Amino acid sequence: MANKLASLAKDTAIYGASSIVGRFLNYLLVPLYTHVIKAQTGGYAAVTKVYAWTAFLLVILIFGMETTLLRFGNKEGEDRNRVFSTALIGVGSFSALFVLLCQIFTAPIANLLGYPTHLDYVRVMSIVVALDAFQAVMFTWLRMENRALKFVILKFYFIILNIGLNLFFVLLVPKIYTPGAGMFGWFSMENIVSYIFYVNLFCTATATFGFIPEIRYLRFGFDKALFGRMLQYSWPLLLLGIAGILNQVADKICYTWIAPGHQGEVELGLYGGAVKIAMILSMLTQAFRYAYEPLVFSANRKDADKKKFYADAMDYFVYFSLLAFLAVICYMDIIKYIVDSSYWEALPVIPIVMLAEIFMGIYFNLSFWYKLIDKTWWGAVFSFTGCAVLITMLCVLIPRYGYMGCAWAGFCGYGVCMLLSYFIGQKQNKIEYHVWKILAYFAVAMVFWYAANLMNNWNIILRLALRTILLVIWVIPFALKFLRSRKHA
Repeated sequence: MANKLASLAKDTAIYGASSIVGRFLNYLLVPLYTHVIKAQTGGYAAVTKVYAWTAFLLVILIFGMETTLLRFGNKEGEDRNRVFSTALIGVGSFSALFVLLCQIFTAPIANLLGYPTHLDYVRVMSIVVALDAFQAVMFTWLRMENRALKFVILKFYFIILNIGLNLFFVLLVPKIYTPGAGMFGWFSMENIVSYIFYVNLFCTATATFGFIPEIRYLRFGFDKALFGRMLQYSWPLLLLGIAGILNQVADKICYTWIAPGHQGEVELGLYGGAVKIAMILSMLTQAFRYAYEPLVFSANRKDADKKKFYADAMDYFVYFSLLAFLAVICYMDIIKYIVDSSYWEALPVIPIVMLAEIFMGIYFNLSFWYKLIDKTWWGAVFSFTGCAVLITMLCVLIPRYGYMGCAWAGFCGYGVCMLLSYFIGQKQNKIEYHVWKILAYFAVAMVFWYAANLMNNWNIILRLALRTILLVIWVIPFALKFLRSRKHA
């Protein structure tokens, strides 16, 4: 058990290098974007909305094949190489069809998004999302094969190149171009959002070349019967994924429909900028997922104590998620500089959005009970219920409370998913989670949050010092436990 948890911690750290550290490096782009695109212009809403749509469409194009590949690739009697090539051809074909349709119907799609004069948004990002879907299958294969080094290298290649080109086009070129003349005479600050999307396309396309060895697995062909069985397993995951991603992006997709006009664009931009800070927790969750999923599926039916492992892993996740939550709150005086000061009025949404992210992470951990017994349709039921709660609350709260309504809608939507999965899961496939310990973690974290807020009007040096002490107090029990376990090892 200790070895399993140690392996989980190690893999979380490795994948976290590309997820947490990588996204942190991408945070360098947030102050850059928000400095160039001021909140009052509403321009950042385009970046927020288009990337929300690409996240939603990516789930559809993958249609659950990441988890399905892990499941079938680890099944006895299945040819792992054949499973991979079948998944890759299936996702690749679907993605190619998607790109073709987007190029044909560019104008209607751009009108739907609210950007009829920017057809390039649709043309460029449709290719990006298709390539991302194709790469997602190959990144899953790297996780299956425990090739963490290549996984991290390719992720960092994209991140570093993306940051470099964004700095060039957003920061350097505006200072050296001459309108209508010279090498950069074509440049215009009015098209800055388009340049951001073109950079994304270039980086994604070139990163695909790093998968040439994996693309060679296409020679194992497409097994129609196998793909049918994989689809039977994955379609509930697709529904689950659609509902899950809607829980994450519905607020950004729907905001300007519920609150139309320039003010709606401004508010969406404010919200999108502030939420970038809260995404620290989604990084932690994703890193945990990359390490945890292959470990769970490979352990299925082999470890007698696997349920105890799941319970201990839940403790591990909740504890460190709340540590990240408290760290952001305690150092908000510093972290807020990630975004331009014109976005600071939206900072109150951050704690609520982060708690919603923790609920989502717990829901992810709870989800394995139905994945391991092949009843993935339960996930669709939970997620669509949570999504219905979310969208209903968005329609009710946005007109009255603006973007603060988005934060509370997400909190309630994920909370419903989490509670449904726990209570039904305990009847279907009972796992003795340490509920009282987890509730104690939350209770202490809420007390610390309240204490940190009491210091809001104090001297900043004293405030940061006392909040650091709060974090140290939070870490001490885990540190002592770790030292005791090392002593007895």
